Amino acid sequence: MNVLVFDIETVPDVEGGRRLYDLDGLSDKEVADVMHHMRRQETGDSDFLRLHLQRVVAISAVLRSAEQLKVWSLGELDAPEQEIIQRFFDGLDKYVPTLVSWNGGGFDLPVLHYRALRHGVAAPRYWDVGELDREFKWSNYLGRFHWRHIDLMDVLAGYQPRANAPLDQIASLLGFPGKMGMSGAKVWDNFLAGDLAGIRNYCETDVLNTYLVYLRFELMRGHLSREAYQRECELVRSSLAADARPHFQEFLAAWREPPLSSPAR
Repeated sequence: MNVLVFDIETVPDVEGGRRLYDLDGLSDKEVADVMHHMRRQETGDSDFLRLHLQRVVAISAVLRSAEQLKVWSLGELDAPEQEIIQRFFDGLDKYVPTLVSWNGGGFDLPVLHYRALRHGVAAPRYWDVGELDREFKWSNYLGRFHWRHIDLMDVLAGYQPRANAPLDQIASLLGFPGKMGMSGAKVWDNFLAGDLAGIRNYCETDVLNTYLVYLRFELMRGHLSREAYQRECELVRSSLAADARPHFQEFLAAWREPPLSSPAR
């Protein structure tokens, strides 16, 4: 079985902001400032933009298949948004994986819906609910309570929004590195500074945290034995150790997972 864990990073869709609010002549930063100001007026305090006003600048993934464990960001550094979104949905067509996310149902996937709509991205496998493959009638990517997409935040909270927890805290409680060097709130500033590579590195460490939490979830629900869980963690460690990129080495150094206690008898 293939498993694809994913995470996205976004910035304000300043092109859309110019169009919606008639802001021609302003710089990207000025347009975003107006968009954030209007959002604060709408909410009273938060400037977090509505999902249809977000633009995707990075999609990072962990792919676990019978042949490999791969951690990467989709597309080249200068790839346009349309290309990286198309690559994501093409991957679903190719591997038909179990899709895993943290808050993917509440953020990542709706953003991808809007941006795919904007760019005319084709995603037939993703949208299939049985028309192309009868099996997908009972297990598809769109059903909240199906297992073809596992939103770990949603599942672990028992589908109760008031029980939601941040990935950073859950990962840290389990001994995984958690947030490293950046946060979602800093992505726009880093993007304006031209640090797209740093954003992608941050996204890759976030998706690694999600994958490790997923492995613990698979242990908890009996899909992995303790021995199999340890083997999967060692595969992650060895894969990262073989990659000299600094953010992976920092992730390894910060990984302080305590030994699992023996099960009660």
